[in-house]
Order: sequence, then C-alpha cells, then structure tokens
Amino acid sequence: MDYRTAGVDVEAGRAFVERIRSSVESTRRPEVLGGLGGFGGLCRLPQGLRKPLLVSGTDGVGTKLELAQAHGRHHGVGIDLVAMCVNDVITSGAQPLFFLDYIATGKLSPEAMAQVVEGISDGCRQSGCALLGGETAEMPGFYGPGRYDLAGFCVAVVEEDELIEPARVQAGDRILAVASSGVHSNGFSLVRRILELDGVDGEACLLPGGPTVLDALLQPTVLYASLVQALLAAGVELHGMAHITGGGLPENLPRALPAGLHAHIDAGSWERPPLFRWLQENGEVPERDLWNTFNLGVGFCLLVPEAAQQAALEVCRQAGHQAWLLGQVERGAAGAEPLAGLPY
Repeated sequence: MDYRTAGVDVEAGRAFVERIRSSVESTRRPEVLGGLGGFGGLCRLPQGLRKPLLVSGTDGVGTKLELAQAHGRHHGVGIDLVAMCVNDVITSGAQPLFFLDYIATGKLSPEAMAQVVEGISDGCRQSGCALLGGETAEMPGFYGPGRYDLAGFCVAVVEEDELIEPARVQAGDRILAVASSGVHSNGFSLVRRILELDGVDGEACLLPGGPTVLDALLQPTVLYASLVQALLAAGVELHGMAHITGGGLPENLPRALPAGLHAHIDAGSWERPPLFRWLQENGEVPERDLWNTFNLGVGFCLLVPEAAQQAALEVCRQAGHQAWLLGQVERGAAGAEPLAGLPY
C-alpha cells in the first residue's frame, strides 16, 4: 500500500503546480516578493501610503459549483471565486492587493483544476491583484471523483482617511445601480431545484437567438474593482457602495447605510433581465422570494451626492458598465421591509 493507492498522487500534484505557474505569475504586482512554491506568499504594501488600512474578505462559489462541474465548465467559477471576495472588499474604497485560493478535491484532475486556476488568474488580472498563493488538497473518500470545492481570500489596502463607510452616507444621496451579468454566484440551490423539478434542457435558448439556459446561468460574476478605481481616479465623490449578493437588494443595500436612514428604490427603473423572468415562471417563485434571493440584474450599487450623479454614470458608461438611477437615501426607517419601494 502506498499514498497513490490510497488515492493521492503526489507526482500529479507537482506536475499541476508547474502547469499553473505561468497563469499565477501573470497576476504578479510590483509589491510581490518571491515566487510560487514557498510556505507563505510575500507582499509589500504599495509605496507612498500614509496610514494604510488592510481590508480582508473571504468567500466561496456555493452550489453553482454543482452545475458547473456537471457540465465541465470550470474557468468561469474561478472568476466567480475572485469576484465574490474582491467585490466585497472594494466597497470600502480599497484597492485589491493579493488573493489566495484553496481547492479541495477527491482526486486531482489536472485539466479541470488548471481551468479553475486560469479562471482565478483571469479574475485577479481584471481586479489588479496578485494571485499570491494557494493550496490544492486531494481528499479521496471525502469528495467524490471529479468533485471539488473552492474558497478564496482577498486582502486590499486603503488610506485610513479615504475609507468609504456608512457614516459618509447622507439623506438625499442618489443610489445608482450597476448591472450584473446574471445570477452571479448566489441562489443556485433554488436554481438547481427549478432545473431538476422541471427537467429543463440546459441547451434550450432563453429567447430566440439568445444564450442557452446553461450559458446564462453559468455566466461569470462581473468584477467591479476597475470601475471603482476609475470612479475614484475621476474624483467622483462616493459615499457608499454595496455588492448585491445572497439576499438580493433587500439584504445588501441596507448594509451600506447608517442608522436613521433607509433606501427608497424605484422597482420600475430597469427591465428585469429575461433569465430572472424565466426562473420565476418555471419555478413559480413568489415575488418576495425572488427579490430576497437574486440580484435581479443589479450587481453593485453606488451611493453618491446628487451633484455627482451624472459624473458617476458617465464613468460607468466609459468603463463599459450599464448603470442607472435606482433610487435615493431618505431619513427614517423603511417600515416593515428593509427597503422602501419593493413591489410586494
């Protein structure tokens, strides 16, 4: 009996590390010291900072992995992993500095795992952060053949006096929505239930000439880091930001607000993307559950003074993001619901 017979192939693991080396090194920042393979990743703070604060976040991809693995779609979930962490930490105005990943699998599949890491590297490059290191663990008997799970960890940096936090938000601030690319990485327990119960053909088109159901569902999460940096570079006054993940707008937008203020949204300010209409109709999902599960086409929110609204929208347009006026911040509590203006 040896380790390979028990289900762990050390030599395959070493070959895998060599295979992903170029992808990892493509994310390198000037602050990174050393290379892949050490016991710890080394990274300096960017030069010229006066009172830097480190902002950290961690997350996974959730049960979207089940759908992706069943259909051999591995690159996109690597991007999702980065986005779920990076899109959180940038709400403070921080610049992503480095990222770490953890991949656990039943048996190492070099091709699938390389696609995952290439996706992670892609997400890091889009966000301007270094893939500083990671860990791949073979756990036969714990995960089934071909199955894997992902966890990500991001560290960002911001000047203390430039930190964006709820205390900045004021009554009268405008709430701008930035479009999502679809479901992103939340609500897939419900999504998969709808697919299973309806026996949906994933290769069927949502609309004539449009993407397939599977392509629409597995569209990677949008990364908003470069947009936030563009807004800051343009001098747009940002009072708050929110990443719209699990729980949708009702759960995430209030997290950007201080006590004594609430958000009033205009639920008719945008047309709900076809994917969400499809999910509601095929799953007979109640309106309330739809709002409290999915982003419904809003992936990120910007809270700005009224005077900065047009400038912020113009930066979004130039950066290739669809954005619109979603609502505004008002005094007092929203009432029974966390947001005012919800259509249920």
